Amino acid sequence: MAFSSAIREAKVRKRPTKAQLLRIAPVPVTRPCTPPLEDLLPYLQDIWASSQLTNNAVNVRRLQEELQEYLGVSHVNLVANGTLGLLLALRALGISGEVITTPYTFVATTNAIVLAGATPVFADIDPETLNLSPEAVEARVTDQTQAILAVHSYGIPCDVEALQTIADRHGIPIIYDAAHCFGVEVGGRSLLDYGTCSILSFHATKVFNTFEGGAVVSSNPQLNQAIGQLANNGIVDEVNVNSVGLNAKMSELHAAIGLAQLPYVSGQIAQRLAIVEAYLEGLSDVQGLSFVQAKPDVIHNGYMFPIILGADYPVERDALYEILTKNGISARRYFYPIVADLPTYKRSSAIDFEEFVVARRAAEGVLCLPLFPGLDASIQDRIIEIVRNPLC
Repeated sequence: MAFSSAIREAKVRKRPTKAQLLRIAPVPVTRPCTPPLEDLLPYLQDIWASSQLTNNAVNVRRLQEELQEYLGVSHVNLVANGTLGLLLALRALGISGEVITTPYTFVATTNAIVLAGATPVFADIDPETLNLSPEAVEARVTDQTQAILAVHSYGIPCDVEALQTIADRHGIPIIYDAAHCFGVEVGGRSLLDYGTCSILSFHATKVFNTFEGGAVVSSNPQLNQAIGQLANNGIVDEVNVNSVGLNAKMSELHAAIGLAQLPYVSGQIAQRLAIVEAYLEGLSDVQGLSFVQAKPDVIHNGYMFPIILGADYPVERDALYEILTKNGISARRYFYPIVADLPTYKRSSAIDFEEFVVARRAAEGVLCLPLFPGLDASIQDRIIEIVRNPLC
């Protein structure tokens, strides 16, 4: 995927007037992309004509094929949402013991482990990537460990080579929660190709959405077959059911939305990357701010723009959050609090509350600024001005 020309086009933005700069307009932290309605209507007409609404009909099969080509992966299993994708992967791999995972994530990652009948074991994160620290993972491995479930936070790749070395040494699978990673590549290869499998989310807020949806990506034919059956209640054929599954299939309607969305996603990613570049240009010299950035060999998707407020910044993170809110600007404290401190998981005896120093520091210092295709330049300039001068 080459975005350079599209990025140049997206960066040609009209400079704001003084009146625009002074304008205070409510702005969300993200805004879902929707395809032109006229692009969606032919798919809907085909669905109505065929009466095939679900059960892996033509739109689901076509979207799987188009996503495989776009993402550069061998197989995509479409599912109803990313959380179910995680659950299916754990179930298909027979995971019922301990799973080492990150406390710095959306709670759905951990919920899937518990719903699969397994036990989450948290390990601290790396201070630069905010992803699972390989050293912390190695320290957590015991003879009860059955898998690693890592998260590519904000679409920034984990240390996939180091984590794979650990997984291979202990003979356990590694599952990646790649909910943020649509289109991300590392070293010229899809990030989704790493590990035993990767799970995408196509929730409305993601880079590519089907309103609700997700996918499990794996090159393992046996795993793909198992996931397909589990997603269809364990059904093999009309008279045989070989496992306790659930209904996790994507509908034809959601697949149609994805087919209508896909032609626009490269341009939308280019717009996102132009907005990221403008944020970096406007904020890189601010004392006390740092950024989570991809390495040079990574093709990123501009999913989020997290800033990290350090001790030298004029105000604390929550104070900046309130200042932005009062100015009609939504920001998000992703991910606060860490999952290990949520009441549901705090009660677990498997959690050592004195650990996760880096994860807690990140949770208390990170703020994600608004980022979505179509973010007005004058609004972004106002956000930058507030972050640069929070006390003015």
